[in-house]
Amino acid sequence: MERRAAVDRILDVVSTIESDPLPVPVREIWVLGDVALGLDPVSRIDMYLRKDLLFAADSDAAGYDPERSEDFHAETGVRGVGKSVSARWAEQFPGHLRANDHGHAAPERCLAAHLVDSTEPIHLEVCNAGFEENVTQRLRVAVERQRYEQLLDPRGVCLWKEGTRSVAAPDKLREGEYVFPTLEEALEMLGMPSEEAAEASNVLSTWRDGSDGRTVRGDVV
Repeated sequence: MERRAAVDRILDVVSTIESDPLPVPVREIWVLGDVALGLDPVSRIDMYLRKDLLFAADSDAAGYDPERSEDFHAETGVRGVGKSVSARWAEQFPGHLRANDHGHAAPERCLAAHLVDSTEPIHLEVCNAGFEENVTQRLRVAVERQRYEQLLDPRGVCLWKEGTRSVAAPDKLREGEYVFPTLEEALEMLGMPSEEAAEASNVLSTWRDGSDGRTVRGDVV
């Protein structure tokens, strides 16, 4: 899509997060990839969301009720409503409730279903850690396991944090004013050897190019 249209779509997501009940609270919103690099047209939109985890102390705010949780399981086959995702949100948006492979409510999949249509070329990275912290964490894990597709592109722009929007970022994204190194150079700047950075860049680019429609990946740090 045309870059300006892509930025407008991203801001729609930000507005939804600001206004709608959500399965879990969101704390940060970043944009990565084509839009951050100023490419035009944009093949895919890549976003990073920092979310909260729900714990027992949050159960009242999430609307947790053991009997209602069992009702959700009976009705939808999804466990953990009111524990890992807000029951009040699930009551209001049952069509966006999603489970992981083990049948438990998956916050990242619920967020993706709530924010993005299934056919949109948008990828969401969802984690409980901040973007900058997770860049280094994922780099370490990817290098240890030689799983470069798990890397997080470090070239990101923060749009929203703790309820406050960046004033300058949207216009800079529309005009392509941000200047970033290549992915290979960015990985080298984080300490990866040049040959390994080149391989990692190719693997990550191939993984991204093979994606289609809405995709989401979640992790916990």
